Amino acid sequence: MSQTTDTTSTAAPVAPRADSLYDAAKAPKGGLDELVYRSNLLGANRAVSNYGGGNTSSKSKETDHTGREVDVLWVKGSGSDLATMGAKNFTGLRLDEILPLIERDEMVDEEMVAYLSRSQVAPEMPRSSIETLLHAFVPAPEVDHTHPDAINMLAGAENGEQFVKEVFGDEAVWVPYIRPGFTLAKQVGLAARGEGVRFVILAKHGLVTWGQTGEESYANTIEAINRAADYVSGKAKARFGGAAREPLSGEQRDELLADLLPAIRGAVSSERAKILQVDASPSTLEFVSSVDAPTLSQVGAACPDHLVHTKRIPLWISYDPASDDVETLSARVREAAATYRKEYVEDYFTPNAQSGETLGDPDPRVVLIQGVGMVSVGTTLKNARLARDLYHRAIEVMGGASAIDSFTSLTAPESFAVEYWPLELYKLAQAPPPRELQGKIALVTGAAGGIGGSILDALASQDAVVIAADIDAAGAERVAGEYGDEGLGVAMDVTSEEAVQAAYRHAVLTYGGVDVIVSNAGIASSAPIEETSVEMWDRNHSILTRGYFLVAREAFKILRRQDNGGSVVFVASKNALVAGKNAAAYSSAKAAELHLARCLAEEGGAAGIRVNTVNPDAVLQGSRIWGSSWREERAAAYNIDPDQLEEHYRARTTLKVNILPEDIAQAVLHFASPVRSGKSTGNVLNVDGGVPAAYSR
Repeated sequence: MSQTTDTTSTAAPVAPRADSLYDAAKAPKGGLDELVYRSNLLGANRAVSNYGGGNTSSKSKETDHTGREVDVLWVKGSGSDLATMGAKNFTGLRLDEILPLIERDEMVDEEMVAYLSRSQVAPEMPRSSIETLLHAFVPAPEVDHTHPDAINMLAGAENGEQFVKEVFGDEAVWVPYIRPGFTLAKQVGLAARGEGVRFVILAKHGLVTWGQTGEESYANTIEAINRAADYVSGKAKARFGGAAREPLSGEQRDELLADLLPAIRGAVSSERAKILQVDASPSTLEFVSSVDAPTLSQVGAACPDHLVHTKRIPLWISYDPASDDVETLSARVREAAATYRKEYVEDYFTPNAQSGETLGDPDPRVVLIQGVGMVSVGTTLKNARLARDLYHRAIEVMGGASAIDSFTSLTAPESFAVEYWPLELYKLAQAPPPRELQGKIALVTGAAGGIGGSILDALASQDAVVIAADIDAAGAERVAGEYGDEGLGVAMDVTSEEAVQAAYRHAVLTYGGVDVIVSNAGIASSAPIEETSVEMWDRNHSILTRGYFLVAREAFKILRRQDNGGSVVFVASKNALVAGKNAAAYSSAKAAELHLARCLAEEGGAAGIRVNTVNPDAVLQGSRIWGSSWREERAAAYNIDPDQLEEHYRARTTLKVNILPEDIAQAVLHFASPVRSGKSTGNVLNVDGGVPAAYSR
């Protein structure tokens, strides 16, 4: 069964209608609570309101801190999302201070932002929406601004103004494209005052509605969407020029992507590591398999709100399964990504940049593969999914606009003015600063045990997406579940070539690749050599030597395809350096691990693949190994009771300490992080409290 996003249902209609979700019996009766209610309804349907996009407002009388009654505009705060926002995400502004601004001829963004911040009812409220003045200038108590697909099918059509006239007559005013700010706010405010006007359509942008009540404003939004949808559906021809070819089946797609995704990931991670998400939903497959997709996808963004997260255009990759093998396709991806970056800088950034602007990430956010699907790109899983979801909206808008006319978009200068707009960059800057492993994908074997779980915690704490691999599949899923969507549990018997390959395949199809690989799966057994069975010997060497070899070999294959370096960390043992009494099978296997790591450090160095070893000793707490017969066996080797082991190991260390799972995890994090150890490979870090016999020499 396909592991990528897929479904066998048919593609969505050209312009689906929107159902009204407003329930007058459940809705709060006016005020801020009602504004929250209808905002959440508008955000619940992404064909009505993009994630993070759109804004709503309400005007009311409030008592200020002096006890005076004042008129207040409540408007969405910058950076919040209509679907999930609450009362705390709205900003209150003194209306009598901002209404007179409509008399001005112009107002630059910086002046507008400073002015609005001084008009807030309370300074601790969030910075108000970029389009606050639009809401203030519309002469109605309730105002909604959204980016519905059906409206943008008209707003993004070459002859959109004519179509809007045919659909709405004198009830709607068409406003030619202009970036949000004072001028647009004034134009909308004046347009909304026209006799009989109920809607304002913003070219290449969206819809503004209003009403005397929240229910009326919401109803007007739904009415406008459905009138536009009915018009487009009645006029539409085949979307995207019809099908050019049949898309790959789910099994064919996964087979291709298992090898291709690491190449894509490396190609789009020129400056920072990225997470990938594969989408093969019906509308995506319809688009990437169509006649018009190669040209239509390069026209531009369908809405200003889209391009901030999707870039102006996606990276298009042509693919013919009859003639292109995966190596040919991988080379094409790398070349196309390099060309994309070059053109982004030379043809887009440089001609449009003003003094003081800094080049952003030049890599694509969306990759379209002909007949295969969409691969979205982000520095976090959330960002990759946001790019995917917003490009879904772009597909729908392009499909509707091109089915009735020619699709048009923002010009390159218009797009640049949005992408590098300080007010838009401010919203993005509200995200927490990236930690050192953001965008990295880490796979840990033996993850269901105490040391493995602590390693996952340490890596995730630095923003890595983590993959918990363990022969105990249920245990792997349990520990991975603690990280939500940023965690994946996979079954992996490290001694099985097929199981190791299958686990990596699952990881690649889920996140796009892997950067950090921690070989931690282990067992231990103790017996004098004459009592060491062949079975005991083989089991130790199978898991601790063969297993580490198989996990590293498959990791190297992926890391080389990504061509962005990587970190492999072996969790070995003090016994890799010091002979362990009555533990020949275990100790010799651990010594083999250590030398394997050194060999791989030499092999991987030219490709930037670092391989290092952490040597713990006697991690009794939380360890599955020490919950086995190993505890009794080691106690017998030292002629002490099992309960005395912890004190025995503490007493023999130079620092007189016991070693805990989190101590090992911090050592692994050191080697995993290029910030901490980017120039270290072939090294050994003992975490044993100081065992003199294990000192390196």
